[in-house]
Amino acid sequence: MGRLDNQVKIRGFRIELGEIESVLQTHPLVSQAVVVVCEGERLLGYVVLTSACADISLELRSFLTEKLPGYMIPGIFVVLEELPLTPNGKINRKALPAADNSRLGLRIIPKSHTEELLAAIWVSVLGVDIVDVGDNFFDLGGHSLLATRVVAQIRQVFGVDLPLRRLFEAPKFADLALIIEQMVQTRSQITIQPILPVERGENLPLSFAQERFWILAQIEPESPSYNIPLVIKIEGNIDVEILQRSFREVVQQQEILRTRFIAVDGKPRLEIVDDWELEIPVINLVPIPTDLQQQEVATIIQTQAKQAFDLGTSPAIRVNFLYLGDRNYAVLLTLHHIIADAWSMGLLVQEITKSYHQLKQKTFPHSQTPPLPIQYVDFAVWQRNWLQGEVLARHLDYWLESLVDAPALLELPTDFPRPAVQSFRGAVYKFQLAEELTRQVKQLSQRHHSTLFMTLLAAWNVLLYRYTGSDRIVVGSPIANRQHGITEGLIGCFANTLAFCTNLSKNPSFEDLLQRVRENALSAYAHQDLPLSN
Repeated sequence: MGRLDNQVKIRGFRIELGEIESVLQTHPLVSQAVVVVCEGERLLGYVVLTSACADISLELRSFLTEKLPGYMIPGIFVVLEELPLTPNGKINRKALPAADNSRLGLRIIPKSHTEELLAAIWVSVLGVDIVDVGDNFFDLGGHSLLATRVVAQIRQVFGVDLPLRRLFEAPKFADLALIIEQMVQTRSQITIQPILPVERGENLPLSFAQERFWILAQIEPESPSYNIPLVIKIEGNIDVEILQRSFREVVQQQEILRTRFIAVDGKPRLEIVDDWELEIPVINLVPIPTDLQQQEVATIIQTQAKQAFDLGTSPAIRVNFLYLGDRNYAVLLTLHHIIADAWSMGLLVQEITKSYHQLKQKTFPHSQTPPLPIQYVDFAVWQRNWLQGEVLARHLDYWLESLVDAPALLELPTDFPRPAVQSFRGAVYKFQLAEELTRQVKQLSQRHHSTLFMTLLAAWNVLLYRYTGSDRIVVGSPIANRQHGITEGLIGCFANTLAFCTNLSKNPSFEDLLQRVRENALSAYAHQDLPLSN
């Protein structure tokens, strides 16, 4: 499953594979290059060299670091004598050999079992092939979301509660390994209780995020504002029946995809529908003339995206297959935000792809995917039980103090007055920073131990200050909020919104402001569990 225009989405970033290939081919040692997606979230590079190189992976990664952002740098490079070609002379991507996973791990012999385990975590999360003890997490493409994943896996593997801040303070591999060893030796206690399966019954609660979306759905039941649409283009010999079965298998595996939301005495409750089967209609668009086909596709996409869900009647997922002819398909996915977030959409595509290949390669009727250790409802119960009392008070105290002087409204000098009723009319303006400017911004971030997000947030604050004159700027930004490794494989609504409140008083330099933003962001990450609605 892929995109016809060779554009992919990795860790939330849209990437043109051809752009990476073009840059690679400017290296004097590279005569040909191809970049593909491996395991759904890694970039894998294949190169044909003009001459031998002792460590081509390190050489190419260093070369690309100066020219591309971290998320566009392949973690693995495979050297080939020549690239496989199709009969008509094009590169045959399907014939490229698989990467040798035995190469993954540390560049040198690990000094301890801690380094060995930590290297496996970095390789898994960052998508790199080899980790050196002197490597910096953020130089390898790490950012806040990946840092959260690393901390979650450290908690799961080592049994220690490493604060996210410590990873920012000690981003080098060897330093972080030493901190983990010290925490293990001192038997630092995990303060967050594990998420465990609960008994299924009639009074299953919603998570805080789900409750917020349920209330909004009661206020505006016909609104499609919280639908999440996704279109996947597929090219090739696809067995539609197996693809349909793949969707149904994932729906059976992930309870949240067959959950409806009912009201009991005026309060929302979950109801998991065990015998529900997802309907997947196939719409044949071949009879439509080619010049009108794309218009019809756009109409169908709009119709599906804008069709509201009745959350109390059936699960909040729709799937449609469009057959466009000449082995071209489009899969239309629409999920309500109450059962998914951006992370979930990527995970859903990965799980469907994996299930399809398993069913395609095996003769028995099921892919036999092992059951998940927990389901989303187990997280919802855990969240309700954990986020109360002293824990709730601690998070509330932080946010009340952080937002104590926040302005009620940021008065922007707009051309027209703000309407009394939100119209949702707007547009998106896209632009690219120049290559040299991008490199300088990355270097600035690295010098101040900040992520690109932090640096760009500081710049955004400066812009808003220039327009408004307000020295207190509050910017909301979504966060994945998956602080437990066990939740990484779950589809569901985990995402939360953090309110980053920045003080621009006393005319700070940009570097001083960046430190303020960095400190605020790290503190906010430490209190991301509290739902914004609370």
